[in-house]
Amino acid sequence: MTGVREMTVGVLGGTGAQGRGLAIRWAKAGLKVVIGSRNAERAQQAADEIKEIAGGDVTGADNAGCAAASDLVLAALPWEGHADTLKSLQTELAGKIVIDCVNPLGFDKKGPYALPVEEGSAAQQAEQILPDSRVTAAFHHVSAVTLADLAVDHVDLDVLVLGDDREATDTVRELADVIPGVRGIYGGRLRNAHQVEAFTANLIAINRRYKAHAGLRITDV
Repeated sequence: MTGVREMTVGVLGGTGAQGRGLAIRWAKAGLKVVIGSRNAERAQQAADEIKEIAGGDVTGADNAGCAAASDLVLAALPWEGHADTLKSLQTELAGKIVIDCVNPLGFDKKGPYALPVEEGSAAQQAEQILPDSRVTAAFHHVSAVTLADLAVDHVDLDVLVLGDDREATDTVRELADVIPGVRGIYGGRLRNAHQVEAFTANLIAINRRYKAHAGLRITDV
């Protein structure tokens, strides 16, 4: 199996906070990163900014170009555009590992809450849309603020990785491990992604109450 350090990592939604933060950490670790956006010029601008912050090999492209150029692809998309964007990239994502980190959440005066998803979860929706891709779920609970702050040289966090393809989940775990302090932990089959996505609402509530950037640690592993 090719090691993750020899792969090109695409970030769909790389101009958003979560995608940008992970791209910064992966670029800093020496991985080749392609930022994807609906607008190629905006993607290249974000790539230039990330490269200035973290160094490394970072380029920008439209979403189709990003997916085509990458070996594994993170979907860090807004929930409202999740399905349509992935449907438009079925050909470019065929045969590739897709990492879905989307959290379908709503917000009202009571705070964040999990939205119902017909397929069960965002990751399961991705799996249905992308039958020729190797869909996994991971990176739901990583603070974008912490990721973007390279003064934090050790990110105290475990990343739950879910999926039905053992080799794919091992690769995504390895991708998590390149960030100093982070561990990729296998978290079960893709059918269990709903509660992982939904738990993000609890973490947001914790962070608001305690003015923190809390994450998860799995004990005794």
